[in-house]
Parts: sequence; structure tokens; C-alpha cells
Amino acid sequence: MFGAEKATAANPPVDVKTLHAKIGELTLANDFLEHALGKAGVWPSAKR
Repeated sequence: MFGAEKATAANPPVDVKTLHAKIGELTLANDFLEHALGKAGVWPSAKR
């Protein structure tokens, strides 16, 4: 039957809440490091 795929080890179900939380965590870490390294003069701060 078309579209009736089951989750397998190769295709696990996606937990959207966990994925969204991880994206937010990585975004915060990236922004923090960009700011800290920009203040230290090690990384040029990007203009948004």
C-alpha cells in the first residue's frame, strides 16, 4: 500500500520537539561563541 511505510532502524520516527530543542541549543551556543570570539578579536563579528 502506498504511503504505509513503517519506521525501521534505517528510518526511525522523528521526535520534532527534541529536534527543535537541539536546534535551539546549538543556535544559542553558536551565538554565544560568535559574540565571545568577536569581543576577543579572534573572530570577525558578522553583521546581520
